[in-house]
Amino acid sequence: MENPFKFGTVVDEEYFTDRVNEVTYIRQFINSPNHLVLISPRRFGKSSVVAKALKLSGRRSITVNLQQVTSVQDLSAKILREFFKLYPLERIRHFFEHFRIVPTITSNPVSGAISVSFVPGVDSNTLLEDVMGLLEKTSTEKDRLVFVLDEFQEIKEIAPKLDKQLRSIMQDQKHINYIMLGSQESMMSEIFENKKSPFYHFGEMMRLGKLPRADFHKYLSERLSGFFPETSGQIADLILDYTSCHPYYSQQLAATIWQIKALQPDIQDVFPVAINYIVRTHGLDYERLWIKLNRTNKWILQHLASGSPLQTGEHRTSTIYSALKRLQKEGYVIYSDGYELEDPFYRQWIIETNS
Repeated sequence: MENPFKFGTVVDEEYFTDRVNEVTYIRQFINSPNHLVLISPRRFGKSSVVAKALKLSGRRSITVNLQQVTSVQDLSAKILREFFKLYPLERIRHFFEHFRIVPTITSNPVSGAISVSFVPGVDSNTLLEDVMGLLEKTSTEKDRLVFVLDEFQEIKEIAPKLDKQLRSIMQDQKHINYIMLGSQESMMSEIFENKKSPFYHFGEMMRLGKLPRADFHKYLSERLSGFFPETSGQIADLILDYTSCHPYYSQQLAATIWQIKALQPDIQDVFPVAINYIVRTHGLDYERLWIKLNRTNKWILQHLASGSPLQTGEHRTSTIYSALKRLQKEGYVIYSDGYELEDPFYRQWIIETNS
C-alpha cells in the first residue's frame, strides 16, 4: 500500500490539502491583467497552491526560484531554460534575430533537456532585457504568460539595482502576469509597501496562513483510517496539536506514522515512536544548527521551545526583538498568532537536549 502522505516537494492531485478559497482567489488574478504578491513562512505550501491554480487555469507559465540564482546572467539563462519547456526552439528561432547578445543553446539528444549559456563578460543588463522581451513578444492579450518568481526577496542579493532594472522592464509589458512568492515577510513588505521601492504597490498582496484545522483534520484522518480505523481522528488531533497545523510538518509526521505502522504493525502507540524517529534522524543537523547560534539566539529558542515568556528582564526588549527578526529571517522562527519555532521537531530536540 502506497504512503498517502507527501511532503518536501510541490504537491498536487490527491496529496493536495484543501486551500480551495486560496486557489480560487489566485485563479482570479491569473485570469486578469493584474499581478499577485503571495507571502507566507517557508513550507506553508505557497508553491503548491500556485501550481494548483495554474493547472486549473490552463495558462502557460514558467517558474524561477531566485534563491537558486547566482547572477543576472544566470537569471537570464534560467528564464530561457524554463521558456524552452513551453516552446520548441524551431518555433521561436526567428525571435533570436532581435537578440543583441545571442545565447548558445544546446539540447541533450537523450533527455531532450535544453541548456543555455552566454559568452563570459557580456553585458548582463542587455541580456536580461532581451530575454524578458522574448517573453512579451510570444504573449498576447488572449494568451498571457504567467511568470512565477519564487523567493522574490532574494532579488536584492543577486546584483545591485536589479530590482530597478527588472521593474523598468516589467512596467512596459502588457501581456504577462507576474506572481511573486516570498517567505520573508519583512523583506517582502519592504519591497512592495515601501514608497521608495521600485516595486511599490506592484501587485495585490496576499498572505497564506496555516491550513484550517477542521479541513486538515479531515484530510489526515481519512488517510490514516486504513491503518487506524478506530483512532484515525484521535491521531489526527495529536498530529495537529504537535505541529500547530503547520502544513509541511503535519504531512511529515503523518507520513512517518503511516510508514512505521506499515513496517511494524505490532507497535501500538506509534505517535511518540514517530516523533522520536524524526528527531533522532535529524539530530546531527539540529546540533550543527545549534552550534552556529550565539547565546542570545539560543536563549530565545530555548524559551520559545518551552513556552516560557521572553520578557524576563534578562535581555532588553530591543535585543529580543532584533534577535527574533534575525531568527525569523534565517528560518528558525515564524510568526503566526505569535512567535514560534518553525520546526516542531527541532523544538523537541531543544527541549530534550537542554533538560
